[in-house]
Amino acid sequence: MPITGFAAGFVNTLAGSGSLITVPILILLGLPANVANGTNRVGVTFQSIVAVATFRRHGTLDAAGVWRLLVPAVLGGIVGARLAVDLDETLLRRVIGGLMIALLIVMFVQPERWLADSSAPRRARPWLEIPVFFAIGVYGGFIQIGVGIFLMAGLVLCSGYDLVAANALKNVIVLAFTVAALLVFVANGQVLWGLGLIVAVFQGAGAWLAVRLTVQRGAHFVRWAVIVIVLLSAVALFSGLRA
Repeated sequence: MPITGFAAGFVNTLAGSGSLITVPILILLGLPANVANGTNRVGVTFQSIVAVATFRRHGTLDAAGVWRLLVPAVLGGIVGARLAVDLDETLLRRVIGGLMIALLIVMFVQPERWLADSSAPRRARPWLEIPVFFAIGVYGGFIQIGVGIFLMAGLVLCSGYDLVAANALKNVIVLAFTVAALLVFVANGQVLWGLGLIVAVFQGAGAWLAVRLTVQRGAHFVRWAVIVIVLLSAVALFSGLRA
């Protein structure tokens, strides 16, 4: 579990899809799928706290106006968590994989959108933000896998953040709707706290390292890290692999 937790925290903080590592392992350990889904939120919550605190300490967290994104994302997270009991895993894996391939195409065709100068003024699209972040929240509350990648896409393409700022803010949003979703799973008795807290410690360590690399190496490093992680995640989803 230490390696699994560390890898998941690192991948989740740098881009997303770390839950492709933890959820299958929890299921292999004998947890029902819904309990694995709920227990996974413990580690994601802790890694997000570590990531947000570390980004803030490095001065790269721009939280101005974040409430307009947090509110729809949290409401969506609650809805998604309540829907999680009816999970059609095969269909969902195909949909996620298809969305990731579409995102890869955008990252290659329009790289300038992801590598914008952080000093340039942001061009937010408020009319898109509420439905987009509500939908991402629903998805994140539902299954969590890959939600960080879709959040970064929303923050860059809809809200106009540069990639490093988007990565920092992504963790704030993930923290908010994951706490909301976790409460739903707790209320339904679908969280195994002992195992969840063990994994959480190592996810926090992975998150700390990912933030340091993001801050030190900048947008180009994050973009290529996202491309590699998205590609591997899409292959895993389509091939039926669990890690």
